[in-house]
Amino acid sequence: MDDTQLVAAVRRGEADAVTALLEGGAVPDTVTDDGLPVLCLAVASYDVAVAEALVEGGADPDRKLPDGTTPLVRAVDGGSPAVVQAVLGREPRLRLSEAGREQLLALARHWYERSAEDELRGRTGGSGPVRQSLVMDDEYNHVAQLTLGGLTVRCGHGAILTDLEWAFRILTPVDELVVRAVARRDPDHVDWSSARWVLSERRSKETWSAVTAYRHNPDPEHRRFVLDVLRSYVLSPSSWRNSYEKETAELLVAWATEGEDDPGVLAEVLHALGETEHRKSEAAGLRYAGHPDPRVRAQVPDLLLSGNTPHPPLGAAARAALLSLAGDEDGGVRAGAGRALIAAHDGSTDFTDVVVGLLRDPVADVRARTAEAVADSADHSAAVADALVALLDEDDFGTRLDAAYGLLRRDHPRTGEAIERVGPLSRPGFEHDHRLSALWTWKWDREDHPAAE
Repeated sequence: MDDTQLVAAVRRGEADAVTALLEGGAVPDTVTDDGLPVLCLAVASYDVAVAEALVEGGADPDRKLPDGTTPLVRAVDGGSPAVVQAVLGREPRLRLSEAGREQLLALARHWYERSAEDELRGRTGGSGPVRQSLVMDDEYNHVAQLTLGGLTVRCGHGAILTDLEWAFRILTPVDELVVRAVARRDPDHVDWSSARWVLSERRSKETWSAVTAYRHNPDPEHRRFVLDVLRSYVLSPSSWRNSYEKETAELLVAWATEGEDDPGVLAEVLHALGETEHRKSEAAGLRYAGHPDPRVRAQVPDLLLSGNTPHPPLGAAARAALLSLAGDEDGGVRAGAGRALIAAHDGSTDFTDVVVGLLRDPVADVRARTAEAVADSADHSAAVADALVALLDEDDFGTRLDAAYGLLRRDHPRTGEAIERVGPLSRPGFEHDHRLSALWTWKWDREDHPAAE
């Protein structure tokens, strides 16, 4: 095997090719012209997929390099939590010596406490402006990337420290993790997401109590972080002995009942409550149906349906609230109320009239969201079908698609025309869309095809 192919594949960032070459016999610790293993190339370029492929294929993250570092040390220096996770390898607590673990922790802590920019200036001796950009470190979370004097680092050392502590089974004090999470006041930052993930994994009563105590913190950002952790409890409870699902629902009800000063946080409290099943969810929704902030009102429809699957007939108060919210001045609130009305449709003409009105709403997004909800709904009234036909003139492809799919589901006589008005059915990004598949099938079933010989 010519290992120059592996070097080339790593440089091009072709993870699948790297895996194939390693399976074919390429040496995972192949050294490049600068005397460094190819894993260092992936670390330097922040190529998570290639780094992961190399480590999985046998590359040594702890290999001593000419300057005394290792690929793993270089990954920690680089400031990308995603790269560190890829290079960390399996069972790092058992694989690394105590001194090796302490070195990594001290390095991450040093970068974090000094700040990446100050450490970057110290290492380069540069005094000029630092070039900064915001980059995605993984699929969901971002981090600042700094460049000065030919050296680039990412500002994710708080997350790296959190991740290493957890990997080495160090139970960092909850207060310290919360401080790291909220320091940048950015729920999409890697420091926030790592702290949230670790706390969601720690299901002891002590951790639960310490986290939830922050719901009384005067800083809204601290309270928002508590909600983020609570949502993790709600969304992934099944595999845990201490899921706290019931306790979370009770706490959210109490939080909503006692009130929340910050409308943004209150909206998130109600959103999280809507993801639980609690007998008082409807009462919480009714309490805030007339709230002055549209972010809060937008959460009410789901609360009025929460825990009712399949949905029983709505009570008079919930019914009246939904009908009122469907006429709200805010388009997002109207659309949310419309989706709830569609889900809870009782066959009444007043529900149908409101839904038709939303399908004809002056705001395109309201029409689109309503069409998406109504397409597969149980309301097969002529008025709804006529409103769907009218949406075939929309500029938005998704709205036209929902309209045509809704007509197909209703076996409407204008289905064929609707499909033609959708436009070309081969669309990038829609290859596995069930609606397009249904339109294709409908056309195929009605076309003449030569019999197979």
